Amino acid sequence: MKNRQQTFSYILAIFFLMSTAVFAQNTDKEKVASDAKNLNIPEGYSKNLHWNLLLDSIGSNGSIISWKSSKSDYISNDGKLLKRSPRKGKKIKVTMTATVSSGSAKTKKTFDVLVAYPDPELQGYLFTYFEGSGPRTSDEQVRFAASADAINWFALNNNQPIIASEKISGTGGIRDPHILRSEDEKSFYMVATDMNTAKNGWAHNPGIVMLQSDDIINWKHSFIDLEKSYPVNFANIQWVWAPQTIYDPAADKYMVYFTVKYKDDLKLDFYAAYANKDFSGFENEPKLLFSPKYGAIDGDIIYKDGTYHFFFKGNTKDENGKEFKNGIRQAIGKTLQGPWIENFNYLDAYSDKKIVVEGSSIFKLNQSDSYVLMYDLYTNHRYEFQRSKDLYQFTPTPESFTKNFYPRHGSIIGITVEEAKRLNEKWGGVPENLLKK
Repeated sequence: MKNRQQTFSYILAIFFLMSTAVFAQNTDKEKVASDAKNLNIPEGYSKNLHWNLLLDSIGSNGSIISWKSSKSDYISNDGKLLKRSPRKGKKIKVTMTATVSSGSAKTKKTFDVLVAYPDPELQGYLFTYFEGSGPRTSDEQVRFAASADAINWFALNNNQPIIASEKISGTGGIRDPHILRSEDEKSFYMVATDMNTAKNGWAHNPGIVMLQSDDIINWKHSFIDLEKSYPVNFANIQWVWAPQTIYDPAADKYMVYFTVKYKDDLKLDFYAAYANKDFSGFENEPKLLFSPKYGAIDGDIIYKDGTYHFFFKGNTKDENGKEFKNGIRQAIGKTLQGPWIENFNYLDAYSDKKIVVEGSSIFKLNQSDSYVLMYDLYTNHRYEFQRSKDLYQFTPTPESFTKNFYPRHGSIIGITVEEAKRLNEKWGGVPENLLKK
């Protein structure tokens, strides 16, 4: 009897071990199948790659993911972009193969990635701004200036508007213009605050202006009144300020973001929405993007080495809510949707001197690894900047632009010589040293 019981127990143990192994195997297969199904390279990366790929190494169910590149001289196995497609011919196609494994279960999934062409040959710079030294009735208009070196600037069109605000805005005025070159190099986008303080004061503004151009000369326009377009959640807005646009490769869309303040709330937060295909409005109602602890204005986002850097004018308040310091600060995030990690240190050279700055804007110098963080010293009629190579540490001593105009909160992009010539033919004022490059 005892031997029978031992034999039966032994059989049960073997059956249990076999069942456990089969169950574990099925669980591993399910993990691998689920993680492989969820694995994705967003279209914004796969159709025109000019960033490093962000490749998952562990699936959400715990499976291990390894990668292999079909052309490791273009994209490494860990997703680093090593070189671009030659300008002549089709874009180079690289197949990235993911091996997803858990225990003895294993599967593969492939993705084709098109490597972007090198950036266009940018030899100069275009500054879009509004004025701060003329009659207030004419200051709040889009203006352009050009430079060969990003330091010495010359106004186009004799510092007169390139587009009349009354034609493109709801209020008859614009402020804070921001310009962006599209990812496919076929378009330019511009957004601005729809606000006429000379006529209406500072109490309220309804929304933003959106413009699109195929040649940087002729602009299609529209404007969005958030209060009218989205009456449920934006009926009580007081301000919609300083919009900017950035391409989101994870969504393959252009995101427009801006500061919003409600009439019954002192807080200033950043909201965002994706632009529609013709850049004349939003796909959906704007949502909260980032809520800095003490509120903020004049946001400017730039991407570098896997991190989004969000620069803005922030402040610090005491326990009673009274502001005692302000200046340029930043937050960082791995995606445009956040979460944003806020840094409470100030970057500008004036925050400790009680000299106010605003309208921070950052851009990369042509053929350089250096970035320029510029800002508007609006009470002193000065525009200055500090430099950085990593976007964390900035030169401590500010430098000044030389210019034949007084810009207020604007933005800068690089331009080609051909674009500079086109701008000069239309409006004049482009410096000779840029036209002859």
